[in-house]
Amino acid sequence: MDDLQDVVRQFLEHDAELFGEEAYNRTLYERLVQHVHEKRRSPIDSSRITPERFQGTTSLRQLYESIRTCRNCPLGESRTNFVFGVGNPNADIVLVGEAPGAEEDRKGEPFVGRAGKLLNQILESVNFKREDVYICNILKCRPPNNRDPLPAEVSACEPYLHHQLDLINPKIIVALGRVAAQTLLRTKESLTRLRTRVHSYHNIPMVVTYHPAALLRNPNWKRPTWEDFKKLREMHDNLNTAG
Repeated sequence: MDDLQDVVRQFLEHDAELFGEEAYNRTLYERLVQHVHEKRRSPIDSSRITPERFQGTTSLRQLYESIRTCRNCPLGESRTNFVFGVGNPNADIVLVGEAPGAEEDRKGEPFVGRAGKLLNQILESVNFKREDVYICNILKCRPPNNRDPLPAEVSACEPYLHHQLDLINPKIIVALGRVAAQTLLRTKESLTRLRTRVHSYHNIPMVVTYHPAALLRNPNWKRPTWEDFKKLREMHDNLNTAG
């Protein structure tokens, strides 16, 4: 696979030298490598990801130990660390992103670095602490170049998320970002539309908001994200009062 990447990269870099830097389309490079990689690799063996392999676990620690060496998809070969999740194992709220980034891959923890600090600040703005909630991703391993998760990777990893939710039994899920929301809900609706209503995932109410990394790129989205989290706080308090 490394040889293939080198060949494709060298081809595009050669074009860039001849025709200008705009010819070096990194998105094209990633798609070409991804396409050939999928063609070369045999389909994921579904027998390797049957629930029986991990559903006997009765705690997050046991689940982590049972799946941390997972190699059910190619991402298991390229990761630095398996990024399981952090937080309160009995949390009312679980925040879910799409996949670990480079810093998460290095540290083995979701939502660290600048995006993680911003997420902590947003939580604190509505009187939650990071340790009050549980934070994880759909994928437990970082995709190359932070590309979006592939359907086969989601199929291989989503059962782990389901079991995490079964063990935590939260009252609300928060999908962080368009990719996470569209992946979990199996929809192509825009983030703008998805933010306007409460959804259901795994029979748990789910709300959708911006990914913290997106707020770093576009500060104008911080205000609507704060509004989303104020609604989350109200929703949480109402559910606790009703319970």
